[in-house]
Amino acid sequence: MSDRTFRALTGGDSPRVKVIDIGANPIDADPPYAAMLRAGDAEVVGFEPNAAALDLLNTRKGPYERYFPHAVGDGRRHALHICQAPGMTSLLEPDPAVLGLFHGFPDWGRVLSTEPVDTVRLDDVPETAGADLLKLDIQGAELMVLRHAEARLRDVVVIQAEVEFLPLYKGQPLFSDMDIFLRERGFVLHRFFPAVSRAVQPMMVNADPYAGLGQLVWADAIFIRDFARPEALTDRQLMAMAAILHDCYAAYDIAFRLVAEHDRRRGTAHATAYLAGLQSPLPRAA
Repeated sequence: MSDRTFRALTGGDSPRVKVIDIGANPIDADPPYAAMLRAGDAEVVGFEPNAAALDLLNTRKGPYERYFPHAVGDGRRHALHICQAPGMTSLLEPDPAVLGLFHGFPDWGRVLSTEPVDTVRLDDVPETAGADLLKLDIQGAELMVLRHAEARLRDVVVIQAEVEFLPLYKGQPLFSDMDIFLRERGFVLHRFFPAVSRAVQPMMVNADPYAGLGQLVWADAIFIRDFARPEALTDRQLMAMAAILHDCYAAYDIAFRLVAEHDRRRGTAHATAYLAGLQSPLPRAA
């Protein structure tokens, strides 16, 4: 599918996008920007305070990747809550009352120890300047990071952040808090990628503690610049946002609209080529 990348469909007239990945631990699937990174269409500045995960990232990294050991937050010292499941470790304290509603979580969220950790503000890390895509997965501290990244948010066009619908951690901001904060800064919700539900105890589905039912618990939410206000976007932001939406999230309709606006400003014809490329049949394998 390399011939269907945004760069290929627009004749190479797109910037290399810059990604900030906070909580870059590769414990799940590849990040959505992985194909762009492999193709040289993206560069990544990542943060991962877990030493073992950081070593793995540095062992695997390519020429367009840089990783730092910092915990990103508000620039202050916090207590890091080390949980039985590494994916539950957080700057916030797990809430046993909420975790107890679901199978497995009381064990996974059990705090084994706490240790002090110094955090850095994203705005204070010069390597993050000029980022286009911001990805956050840090177990409840996402809004803390954003509140101390006002300068970076002026450049960013797409944000992927884990959000919760129930407070798994004490005092944790929820999706509604994130949505209000980002709407006030010119972003709109694009979609969830994906949304995750769990069965509430004591019912269990097919003896599987991971199986969902009706209750939404968390999601990765994709926020994008308000495409109803293209005048608020620079020419570069139009093309960077279109590239991210095409290559990472298959949002071809919005990408097409952004490219058309770029054409209107610059007198180019990339939108016509982009749409034609999308509509053409894929070549058959040899």
